[in-house]
Amino acid sequence: MPQSIASHLDRLLPADPGTRRIARELLQRVEDLPIISPHGHVDAAVIEQNTPFPDPAALLVSPDHYVTRLIHASGVPQEKLRGSNTSEPDSRAVWREFCKAWPLFEGTASGYWLRTQFTSVFGLEGELSEATADASYDAISARLLEPGFRPRELFKDFNIEVLATTDDPLDTLASHKAIAQDPTFHGRVLPTFRPDAYLNIAHPSWSANVDKLIAAAGDGGTGYGAYITALENRRRYFVEHGAVSADHGVRTPATLKLDVADAARLFDRARSGDATAQDRDDFEAHMMYQMARMSVEDGLVMTIHPGSYRNHHEPTFNAFGADTGHDIPFAINYTDAIRPVLQDFGTAKDFHLVLFTLDETVFSRELAPLAGFYPSVYLGAPWWFLDAPDAMLRFRSAVTETAGFSRSSGFIDDTRAFCSIPARHDASRRVEASFLARLVAEHRVSEERAHELIVDIVDGSPRRVFKL
Repeated sequence: MPQSIASHLDRLLPADPGTRRIARELLQRVEDLPIISPHGHVDAAVIEQNTPFPDPAALLVSPDHYVTRLIHASGVPQEKLRGSNTSEPDSRAVWREFCKAWPLFEGTASGYWLRTQFTSVFGLEGELSEATADASYDAISARLLEPGFRPRELFKDFNIEVLATTDDPLDTLASHKAIAQDPTFHGRVLPTFRPDAYLNIAHPSWSANVDKLIAAAGDGGTGYGAYITALENRRRYFVEHGAVSADHGVRTPATLKLDVADAARLFDRARSGDATAQDRDDFEAHMMYQMARMSVEDGLVMTIHPGSYRNHHEPTFNAFGADTGHDIPFAINYTDAIRPVLQDFGTAKDFHLVLFTLDETVFSRELAPLAGFYPSVYLGAPWWFLDAPDAMLRFRSAVTETAGFSRSSGFIDDTRAFCSIPARHDASRRVEASFLARLVAEHRVSEERAHELIVDIVDGSPRRVFKL
């Protein structure tokens, strides 16, 4: 990519020269700090086995719904980017489609991450285009074959200290155990308990998942009590293997406290296939309350990622499955939805509840006031569609005047794209430096204090919030 864009020392920093000077100095305080990534989706087995990365298209295009959705919106069929049910995609052909579509990414967060990766990770020079597709494909392919371009070597090169994965409750965590016991590996790869498919009775495999869960970790029973016990036992197993958090990708942040008898009746109706739509909503909300109760007891940080209409386009889902670019945000309500949990656990000792949103309207209206009162509540960093420079600045502007800086989680990259991790964290650090520089320039924060704040935002907050 052009040196003046992807490698410019002042990228994402303020345009005003005086404010930019302040931002540069703030960035220098944190740009070399280690990366703390307490929530993401990299497969631990890739790190354990030091698996070579696949070809450029399989690494950077086909699995990345941030990328494929915009190309698809321009009229390119999904099968040209992902293949079909009967055939694998031709990687070089996929890469050519991507390079042809490259101008579509100007101004997008995806374009920024990719530009940074191409320059700083892959060493590409020049702009991508249809004409340079084959040359750039060959250059990246050659890089991927280098002995030093393996996950473990890059983990060290990227200066990653902590990387959390996202894991099924019945995962053996064998890769995590192997990594933890390997004296040659000096980072931390931590599992994260993700029970969505075991809590949401609308999930097509819910009943079968419950059978497996109870068989693996229950107390010998078959009903609701055994189900709860099995979840508690599996959470404990995760804690014993290094987990610090439990993550919940729910449709809404609704929580509901039911007595045991009512919850058991809902559970039994679901198991028999007689649950109504209201039953499904009530049971998931109740299980979110139960997850909060369990977090109070076992210490796992509870993170909630709501507000996405999953698989919005049914034909695409049927042909290509989930996570293929058609999850669409919708408006949510946190104040009422989360109240049952906060009534009972909002002031509980050592309970950490990190609330994320795809609905920017709740940042200043609901989330900042909640985090500004409840000791348990922390503001999740801008996520998914909001994981972008301007959106991150809007987040800081929306929440800081009410909740300050101490009530936020620190940056969360939430990515499956391992090679994008340093680009994402670098962008976040530049945005934080830019926001703080404006406060200094406006004489709202002293420059000395801003230097302390940015270190805490980048390094202190994720360690504190995720109990690292």
